[in-house]
Amino acid sequence: MDWDIVIGIETHVQLKTQTKIFSGASTSFGNEANSQACLVSLAYPGVLPVLNHEAVNCAIKFGLAVDAKINKKSIFARKNYFYPDLPKGYQISQFELPIVGEGKLSIPLNDGYKDIRILRAHLEEDAGKSSHGILQGKSGIDLNRAGTPLLEIVTEPDMSSAAEAVAYAKKLHDLVQWIGICDGNMQEGNFRCDVNVSVKKKGSTTLGTRREIKNLNSFKFIKQAIDFEVNWQIETIEDGGEIQQSTILFNPDNGETKAMRSKEEANDYRYFPDPDLLPLVVSEDHIHNIKQSLPELPGEMQKRFEIDLGLSEYDASELTNNKDVADYFMNLIKRGVSAKLSANWILVNLFSRLNDADISINESPIGFDQLADLIKKIEDQTISNNAAKKIFDALWDSPAGTVDSLIDELGLKQISNDSEIEGLIDKVLNDNGAMIEEYKSGKDKAFNALVGQVMKASRGKANPSQVNEMLKKKLSN
Repeated sequence: MDWDIVIGIETHVQLKTQTKIFSGASTSFGNEANSQACLVSLAYPGVLPVLNHEAVNCAIKFGLAVDAKINKKSIFARKNYFYPDLPKGYQISQFELPIVGEGKLSIPLNDGYKDIRILRAHLEEDAGKSSHGILQGKSGIDLNRAGTPLLEIVTEPDMSSAAEAVAYAKKLHDLVQWIGICDGNMQEGNFRCDVNVSVKKKGSTTLGTRREIKNLNSFKFIKQAIDFEVNWQIETIEDGGEIQQSTILFNPDNGETKAMRSKEEANDYRYFPDPDLLPLVVSEDHIHNIKQSLPELPGEMQKRFEIDLGLSEYDASELTNNKDVADYFMNLIKRGVSAKLSANWILVNLFSRLNDADISINESPIGFDQLADLIKKIEDQTISNNAAKKIFDALWDSPAGTVDSLIDELGLKQISNDSEIEGLIDKVLNDNGAMIEEYKSGKDKAFNALVGQVMKASRGKANPSQVNEMLKKKLSN
């Protein structure tokens, strides 16, 4: 409680283009090592980079989605450093003039929302990949990934806990997929975070020395790495030690962080404008056209769900956290079913099943057509809500079935005929004279017990609202 935690995140988002950022080589994943290493990737003398316009469009889409300034002129620079999987000896990136300037991303917290300021987002190329231990005493270099287009998104140090950092990473992960610029595959390294962590005495205006945790490719690892690092930094300072600015790695096997090298500063990279690339200039018309092509953004859709469909803020927010979930919901209500019932069935029943199976909504065995059929049967009182849950479970296990066939097969059609229900009520009243006297003496629980007896007599098939209404009339006579 004596310490403040300060966190900023740099996220490398692999852009969803068919070819690399400065060449026509493929960006497909999983091919034979170095089969996509073209002459530009290999840094052959005399080859020149040619900018991929689709990568530029992706960057502009992101900037517009986070309400950021789009710089109409940006510069590509050479970031110089030696690494075995970087043949040129420098990385083409953007430094002083990035394509995307300041913006913000709102994240959900337990007590509301918090805006995380985005400092910048710049285009750059990825390096290759080093593989260690494949051959005894040797390392392998795969340059398939070299030149893959990245958008590096840098925040201000606005997060103050691991929970906030994870909330930001999840929100950003959902957004880049929503606008179609990244497939979000973290296992393949297409969305990875470098997390800068420091601590300072509570109330101090002086920031502590930060350490950068590199290449975190899961939300679980982000939380574990931050929690360990925060505790380590606090213990080190309280024991009289000093924090040295450094780049560190997280080991998921033991849950610990370990220093890799001292942290470089900008001047260590000797940035200078790349002489092979002209300044990138985008017109107002081009920005406007891209804006028109953007899908409805999550925040806009959430407000629409609340105002037009009458959903609660919570339900609307949950449905718009992920585009696939939003699309599933929209497909449901296009079939004429209640928005509130649809939201409830997705967020409670479907999400529970998806979480247990650890699959996405796109992999759900129950499609929106089937769920729409089920909700319609609840709305027209063909089945009760409890019966619907049984049918839902049956559909999950046997997706080839239909709602109608399962209603018949399981005998779950609701009794809504007045005369049938009246007969059930009469029998229950004849058998439960003592309960009737209790109800008439003012004991409301006796009424609920009588309702329960009627529902039991109907084997759960009687329409509960009809039972309540007709029973009250009978007892009032």
